[in-house]
Amino acid sequence: MDNGASSYHRFLKGDDNGLVEIIRDYKDGLIFYLNGYVKNIHIAEDLAEDTFFKLAVKRPAYVARFTFKTWLYTIGRNIALNYLKKAAKTADGSILDYADLVSDEHSLEEEYIKSEDKIALHRAMRNLNKDYFSVLYMVYFEDMTNDEAARVMRKSKRQIENLLYRAKNTLKKELLKEGFDYEKL
Repeated sequence: MDNGASSYHRFLKGDDNGLVEIIRDYKDGLIFYLNGYVKNIHIAEDLAEDTFFKLAVKRPAYVARFTFKTWLYTIGRNIALNYLKKAAKTADGSILDYADLVSDEHSLEEEYIKSEDKIALHRAMRNLNKDYFSVLYMVYFEDMTNDEAARVMRKSKRQIENLLYRAKNTLKKELLKEGFDYEKL
């Protein structure tokens, strides 16, 4: 049983520190994963908070068929997709209205991703479609296996392998357009 799972089971048995540990360990990664879907760091923070709120209030059952991180990211992904569906129905603002939020996002990213090379890579990844971003982020930044990524994205392992291949090629082209030497990564 991985650390998140043991913390969650302790929380379910009444130890509130278990939830605190989960939030501490998974908050940043979950926020940046969700940011790949919503393209707004503040909304991603809210969605991550909603994910942890769901754990605290609804207390869904965790079955150890997959790692705790896979299970948690699946919950977060579903919350993000529901948000996007609702936002598409009620879209009333322009992205230009939120230009002042971009500087906050960049400074937060720079704290999380320390070196300039990784910042450039992350910026190039934002130009990818959300499936490419998601699969690359889960496999290379969150160290998930292809099976775990398949579970989160609700795809087969073969689809994930194909998606990874196409995502890496597309990312390579994006980095070459920027004049970036991707060999250093």
